[in-house]
Amino acid sequence: MQDVWNTGYERLIESRYMDPVDVVWLATARRLGLRVRRNAAIFSATDGQGLLELGPRSTLDPDDSTAQMIFHEICHWIVNGPEAVHQRDWGFALDAELDWREHACLRLQAALGARHGLRTVLAPTSQFRAYYDAIPDDPFGPMPAGAPLERGGDPEREAQVCARARSAAVEAAGAPWGEALDGALKATAALRAALLPFFADYASDVDLDELPSLWFR
Repeated sequence: MQDVWNTGYERLIESRYMDPVDVVWLATARRLGLRVRRNAAIFSATDGQGLLELGPRSTLDPDDSTAQMIFHEICHWIVNGPEAVHQRDWGFALDAELDWREHACLRLQAALGARHGLRTVLAPTSQFRAYYDAIPDDPFGPMPAGAPLERGGDPEREAQVCARARSAAVEAAGAPWGEALDGALKATAALRAALLPFFADYASDVDLDELPSLWFR
């Protein structure tokens, strides 16, 4: 038999493998009028004209994903209002102190994710993770005593945060987000359900990789 590995054979590559969840969320972004591109100079940014830039995959934490990043940005859009898509960085002043709408976004993210069993799978991995993890089972309820409220996180401010997150959860079901976002969350939950039976026999193909799969959480 001819040794095909030593013939200088070159194969024409006509397609690219894509992570299924990436496909879901990149398509969802496009359905909502967002063009996703990678930019090594930033973590995430929008230009107010439909461009959503994300840091390259190589810079992500092991428990981060394209899906989570796009989901988080959509939650920003919902909380900040439909017109925010026409404003750079959803209307945030990035050189200012923490905007209370960041926490409202996190609560909305927790609420929408929880409806599909994805609250942990689609959790943020930024410096706001401590706040996110402290959000109670009722994502619109008061924080437990001693929870990390960060800069300016007093009870009066948290009441404002919760009120906006609650109303944003209602608005998320309407235009322009409702159909696209609901479809993405349902598809992600279905992929997770399809994977779960395999984890009893799963073993990483990377030596010394002891981190459990995020899908199993």
